[in-house]
Amino acid sequence: MSKLEKLLKERGPIKKIGVLGMGYVGIPSAVLFADAPCFDKVLGFQRNSKSSSYKIDMLNRGESPLKGEEPGLEDLISKVVKAGKFECTPDFSRISELDAVTLAIQTPFANPKDLEPDFSALIEGIRNVGKYLRPGMLVVLESTITPGTTEGMAKQILEEESGLKAGEDFALAHAPERVMVGRLLKNIREHDRIVGGINEVSTTRAVELYSPVLTVGKVIPMSATAAEVTKTAENTFRDLQIAAINQLALYCEAMGINVYDVRTGVDSLKGDGITRAILWPGAGVGGHCLTKDTYHLERGIKIGSGQLDYPEGADSIYVLARKVNDFMPVHMYNLTAAALKRIGKEMKGSKIAMLGWAFIRDSDDARNTPSEPYRELCLKAGATVTVHDPYVVNYPGTEISDNLEKVIKDADAVIVLAGHSAYFDVKADWMKGVSGKENPVIVDGRNVIEPDEFIGRGFVYKGIGRGDKNEHVIV
Repeated sequence: MSKLEKLLKERGPIKKIGVLGMGYVGIPSAVLFADAPCFDKVLGFQRNSKSSSYKIDMLNRGESPLKGEEPGLEDLISKVVKAGKFECTPDFSRISELDAVTLAIQTPFANPKDLEPDFSALIEGIRNVGKYLRPGMLVVLESTITPGTTEGMAKQILEEESGLKAGEDFALAHAPERVMVGRLLKNIREHDRIVGGINEVSTTRAVELYSPVLTVGKVIPMSATAAEVTKTAENTFRDLQIAAINQLALYCEAMGINVYDVRTGVDSLKGDGITRAILWPGAGVGGHCLTKDTYHLERGIKIGSGQLDYPEGADSIYVLARKVNDFMPVHMYNLTAAALKRIGKEMKGSKIAMLGWAFIRDSDDARNTPSEPYRELCLKAGATVTVHDPYVVNYPGTEISDNLEKVIKDADAVIVLAGHSAYFDVKADWMKGVSGKENPVIVDGRNVIEPDEFIGRGFVYKGIGRGDKNEHVIV
């Protein structure tokens, strides 16, 4: 029996858990741990900062600081708080009370061009854990990280801060989150869980931590680095699939056909082992994950010790996919300018009403939203811009209203950038009346409206991938 195995046997089963980072990943993870009968107590750690301290009080009252449609989350928070099984605290010294600690802290890129991630918040979290680490504890990184980080930087910092040795005195693993806003609890329970320890004992202990919260999903054990690559690769593949349908949409526009007809045709080829994983085109890709995980994967090659064999001088198809998806807000701007030109107007002096600031439907998550670069292009061109979102209340440097009529009033162009449920119910007659324009522009970036309804009421329509409608006769 190894030293670590002995320490874990002396400590016994995991009973007390800590989760660092009370965000879209940390909050649902913490309350699901707290709801599991086999665990006694969960502490959620949140810095008492100006921007985030409000979360501590809200969570300890049993309220969710996450807005948008998140089924079951607030009820579960309330349940585990009332049961005394979950508590949020800014006191990191309490880490020493725990059997296991997970870190769910964002890892953005300050500048993707130089492939240097901003690990400052994660490093601070790791240092806090290291200061209060005790023999026999388990540390798990849930943050998406560059392959090699768990066995490299994280292990080094934890050992420096604690004076303990990873894999001998404490267990260390990577178990990447795999959640999507709008279905956080469902995803954690039902998705398979990738768990990779720095050695077999660490992996086994991490499997013990995650197994009780899974209902449908199963645990898939592997090495820490393989787990890191799994997470970055699955998001990179999703980004690549979105870029493929976005490029197809641009082609369909140029060829005068409907991308949704083509998509239906491609998607119909199923059976005999053949499926087509074809996604949906849109106004751009946002969020914390897809916009940067490609760069984590690319960086893994840069810092790795192996030799890459790849076509000389060829671009990475993954980075090229990122460029296509980053172009889509620019394409939305180009569609807007082209539609305004059809009625003799320019961007300069026009009023643009943006519908949707969140990057994803029925959520308040506006991280890396494609709406932001679109707005900046309009403002730079001299347009006046108003923004509506039913979920996003505050965003730095941008005034957002939840009053749809106020935002659309007197608008020359209405631009759908998020597929919020509320936008599917908006009628052409109502929108035209509120805009007060004879031929208002409507640009649909999420396939929300029925083009013929709006064209028939005098709108100038443009839609992503709608080459069959984009040059329609103006009524």
